[in-house]
Amino acid sequence: MIPDVVAAIVIGLLAIAVVLAVVRIVRGPTPGDTAVAGDLIFFAFIGIVAVFGLAFSIDAVIDIVLIAAILGFLSILSLARLLQGGQR
Repeated sequence: MIPDVVAAIVIGLLAIAVVLAVVRIVRGPTPGDTAVAGDLIFFAFIGIVAVFGLAFSIDAVIDIVLIAAILGFLSILSLARLLQGGQR
C-alpha cells in the first residue's frame, strides 16, 4: 500500500502525460507521431491501473498490468511494421 499523497501525485503526472499525448495526436504531422502518442496513452493507462492497484492493495492487478504490457508491446511492434509498409 502506498500513501495517498504519492498515489495522487503519480496519477496527476500520468494525467498530464495523457493530455500532452492527446495534443500530439491532434497536431502530429506524421502517422509515427500519432502511433507513439497512442502508445503513451496506453501505457499511462496501465500505470494508472497499477497505482490504483497498489493504493487499494489489489493483488490481481500485477497480473493485469503484465498482460496489458505484453499486449501493448506486441501491438506497437505490429504498428511499426505496418508504418514501414510490411518491410523488415
